[in-house]
Amino acid sequence: MSTGLLFPGQGSQHVGMGRDLAERFPAARDTFLEADEALGFRLSQLCWEGPEAELTRTDNAQPAILVHSVAVWRVLRPLDVQVLAAAGHSLGEWSAYVAAGALSFADAVRTVRRRGELMAKAGAERPGTMAAVLGLDDEAVQRVCSDASRNGSVVVPANYNAPGQVVISGDPDAVNHAGELAREAGAKRVLPLNVSGAFHSPLIAAAEDGLRVWLAGVAMRDPVFPVVANATAQPVRQSAEAARLLVEQLTAPVRWVGCVQTIGELGVTRFLEVGPGNVLSGLVRRIVPGAETRALGTADALEQFSPEAATAWN
Repeated sequence: MSTGLLFPGQGSQHVGMGRDLAERFPAARDTFLEADEALGFRLSQLCWEGPEAELTRTDNAQPAILVHSVAVWRVLRPLDVQVLAAAGHSLGEWSAYVAAGALSFADAVRTVRRRGELMAKAGAERPGTMAAVLGLDDEAVQRVCSDASRNGSVVVPANYNAPGQVVISGDPDAVNHAGELAREAGAKRVLPLNVSGAFHSPLIAAAEDGLRVWLAGVAMRDPVFPVVANATAQPVRQSAEAARLLVEQLTAPVRWVGCVQTIGELGVTRFLEVGPGNVLSGLVRRIVPGAETRALGTADALEQFSPEAATAWN
C-alpha cells in the first residue's frame, strides 16, 4: 500500500500542542529546541503554555503548526513508511516541503514566521474576513461570490475543502452579502470564521512581494517526492516551481478537494495526517469515501503506530 502525507494548516494550533511529543520522543524535543534557536525566542513555551491569544496570532500560529508537524514527521520517519506524495493545507504545504527535503527545517520555520508577519500586515492594511459555506456546490458558491462583489468590495472562494464545504474570503461587507445570497441559494449554514485577514484572496496581495523577496534568499531543493500544490492541485517536482507556487498560494484558493484527488491518482491508497488535529482526515473521508486515514498528531497515536503497523501500511 502506498502512503500519502497530509499536513494541517492554520487553525489547528492549541495550547499544549506537541508537549507530549517532546516528553516522550527525543527527536520531537530536539525539533522544538531547534525552532527556538532558529527564531530567537521560546516558541516551545508558547506552544505548551500559551497564552492562547498569543499562540493564535498569525505570525506565531504558523511556525507553531509547522514545528509540531515536523516533530511528528521526524518521529515517524525512522519507521520507513514509503511515501509516494504529500500535500498540506495552506500553511501545511510548507511542512510538506520540509518532509520532502526541499526546505531545511530552520529556513522553513523562519520563513513561515515571516509569512505570518506579512499576512498580518496585509490584513491590517486592508481588513477582511472569512466564512464557511456549508451545503452548496462549488459553482453555486462561485456565483454568490461574483454577485456579492461590487462597488470595489471583493469576496472569492478561498478554500475548496470538501464537497459542500467552501470557505469564502474578502471584504467584510462582501462576505456578509455573499453569506446572505448563499442562504437564499440553499446553503445549510454560513459560519463566520475568527481570522485576522481575508486569506487566500486578493486583499492580501501586498504580502506577495515580501514573501517573494524573502524566498529569493532561501535555498530550496527539488523535493524527493512530489508535493501537490494548493494553487494548482498538481504535483510539484522542481524547486523553482515550488517557490513560485508558494508565493501564488497566498492569494489563490486552496484546492484541497483537487489535491486529495490528485494524490489518489498518483497511487496513494492510505493517508497519514502529520501534525496537530485530525481535520484533514475527516475531509479526506468526505472526498474519497472509504479512504484509509490515520491522524498522527499525539504521542499516543505515534506509539500505537508500531514498526509492524508501518510495514503493513507500506
